[in-house]
Amino acid sequence: MAGVSNVLKDPAGLRYYSVPVFYAAGGYALGIAGLFHSSWAVNVAAMLLLAHAMTIAAYMIHECGHNLVFRRIADNAKLGRVLSWLCGAAYGTYEDMRYKHFRHHVDNDDVVWFAYDDLFKRHPFLTNITRALEWAYVPAHDLIMHFVMVFTSFIIPQRRDQRLRNVVVILIRSGIFIAALVFVPKVAILYMLAYLIMMHILRFMDSVQHDYPYSTSLFETSRAPHKGDKAWEQEHTFSNVLSLRFPKLNWLTLNFGYHNAHHADMNQPFYRLPALHAEMTANDPAFVILFASQLKLYHNNRVSRIYNPQPEGYPQGRDYLRVAQTGSGPIGGNAASFLTSF
Repeated sequence: MAGVSNVLKDPAGLRYYSVPVFYAAGGYALGIAGLFHSSWAVNVAAMLLLAHAMTIAAYMIHECGHNLVFRRIADNAKLGRVLSWLCGAAYGTYEDMRYKHFRHHVDNDDVVWFAYDDLFKRHPFLTNITRALEWAYVPAHDLIMHFVMVFTSFIIPQRRDQRLRNVVVILIRSGIFIAALVFVPKVAILYMLAYLIMMHILRFMDSVQHDYPYSTSLFETSRAPHKGDKAWEQEHTFSNVLSLRFPKLNWLTLNFGYHNAHHADMNQPFYRLPALHAEMTANDPAFVILFASQLKLYHNNRVSRIYNPQPEGYPQGRDYLRVAQTGSGPIGGNAASFLTSF
């Protein structure tokens, strides 16, 4: 075990990280293979497996970004880059994703490159199309962000030096997808559905975890008013566990719902977050947004959350938590993902 201790951040990670990594890789390969099967039952099962494998790959990128898997930053980066190919986040760089996410933690802010509310305000037709698609459960808002991610070096001026890499990734991924669409359209369509499911899962978990404002200061000096304020950070961070009664269910999203614990100590790996959460809250339901309430929020507000600026006096902090727990408010965030680097 001495060799493991020299490589892994935590020796227990050999057990806890090997499973999700192999599940993500194996589930991706098995899921893709299952899409080619002649049985629709196998196709549907394979699509769901593929969607969840990509989801786990995404959450493992988050673990790598916090340097929780390996001792060396470079080793975390290598794994993160490989996993980014599985969940379609390889168009930009792993380092850019990591930088943006760390700004989120350090600044206590949603640090972004552009204000998508302004985009919707300037383009009402786009807003209406997005709302119509979101009504039909197509995550159109996230698809807009994904479009920017795909063409990141052509859209974001500060990323122009990445164009060669960006083009290579586009050619590889689009080439494979177009070939599938031409020769085995069923596979291409099922892959798209799996990807949309992954988008829904990721943004479902993200949607009520903060009531942070966002700041278009990604490429500027930080101007976050609450930077370093741990008390404010905890007051405006919310945990949305999938289940308190059956805590192992939270492993379906690598315990990402224990979000107050994660923000209290971002150096804790996912498998230690439940214990930290219990230490902080004694597992009192009053401190979490339960799954049923969030599901209601996600469904009822799927259209209204697309460009709907909150009125003055909208609940924040503990008031936000109490309203969310009822399932009748607040609208929640959208398209804020650690997979996008802008």
